[in-house]
Amino acid sequence: TGLEKFAGTETVQRPLLDEFGEPDISGAMVNVKEKVYGFSHYHGLPEPLYDKFAAEPLMPTWALDLYSGVLGWILLALGVLLLAGALPRLALLASGLVYVSLSVGLVLLNESGGVAWLGTHVLLVALALALVKYNRWAVAGDKL
Repeated sequence: TGLEKFAGTETVQRPLLDEFGEPDISGAMVNVKEKVYGFSHYHGLPEPLYDKFAAEPLMPTWALDLYSGVLGWILLALGVLLLAGALPRLALLASGLVYVSLSVGLVLLNESGGVAWLGTHVLLVALALALVKYNRWAVAGDKL
């Protein structure tokens, strides 16, 4: 989830290919959109969602900017901690809290489709927290 916060699209020109997969003899070029990842493409909250939050009196603009600015980094750090097996209970608890905060915001905006997806995430995190006591591969902090 955190990695997608750094995704963007770039338009590049590619040669037009004929039916055999060879470049067309006319030398025609076509614009192709490609998905790329990079720090310059960072967006914590998608722009339409950010605009909805900004239009509502739920959060001051400075808090919304802060939340949007750190959301991707937090998700990325928690994902790395979980994949590395470091501090699994703490990482799962923090992940659950992040997903709950996102769910509360979407409930307040009446975005029921996003709430359903985040509800699934919260359910999976809760299940993982219930089963973390059986984790034998924790690298550090297996008692946290």
